[in-house]
Amino acid sequence: MAALAGLVVLVTGAVVAPAAPAAADRDGETHRIFATREGLVGKRTANGHKIRKLDHFVALPSRRALSAKGSGAYSVRVCRADSTRCEYAPVWDVGPWNTKDDYWSATRHVARDLPKGTPQASAAYRLGHNGGRDLFGRKVTNPAGIDLANGTFWHGLRLHANAWIDVTYLWQGSARTGIVVTDGSPLNVRTGPSTSYARRGLAANTARVPLLCHARGQWVSGTRGTTNLWYRVGARNWVSDAYLNTGTGAAIAPRC
Repeated sequence: MAALAGLVVLVTGAVVAPAAPAAADRDGETHRIFATREGLVGKRTANGHKIRKLDHFVALPSRRALSAKGSGAYSVRVCRADSTRCEYAPVWDVGPWNTKDDYWSATRHVARDLPKGTPQASAAYRLGHNGGRDLFGRKVTNPAGIDLANGTFWHGLRLHANAWIDVTYLWQGSARTGIVVTDGSPLNVRTGPSTSYARRGLAANTARVPLLCHARGQWVSGTRGTTNLWYRVGARNWVSDAYLNTGTGAAIAPRC
């Protein structure tokens, strides 16, 4: 079971940092983080990607978790706090607020007086860390520790306003991973191994997903061929192997 480092729950005005729920097994640590929508359509991300209207990626405030353009080497699972929607997305930009705050790391490189899983900007906003300012000296006006691209924000999580979400840092996990390969559109994540199961969220093209266990289900034809092999990639989150590059044609995770 992945470890969780809980945030100190304090209230400043109406802002509360609620505790994150238990994470799925072997897929990385999960922390509850305040998310904002990035927008910035037409601008360039830190890895050189030109932002489109309904893009699917996230930004974290350190280059130490930045994927190369077109890659999902660093990917996250972001879920609504009520766990009704999730998206798997690559880290393609740096922000919000800071650019060296690897708060998910046990050996974070800045703000080392803060616990693992607490973004410096969140601590500045809620607790007055660094006089309420970010590491550039700017007054912090929200506790954000992750930015979501428009498509991730609106379609992946179906958010209508900035919100606390659960973020799993998938590169920290011990599970084997697969790379989502589509025509560019995000892949539907299902609640079971068939398209007859409800849509649970999305997995962005190029995102790396943890292959926690497998099952045989509906036959699906996709970018990687035709198969009835499905992988569970999170709690009640399933994707078809027909859209995964796993490096092998056989199941590489235990049976569910």
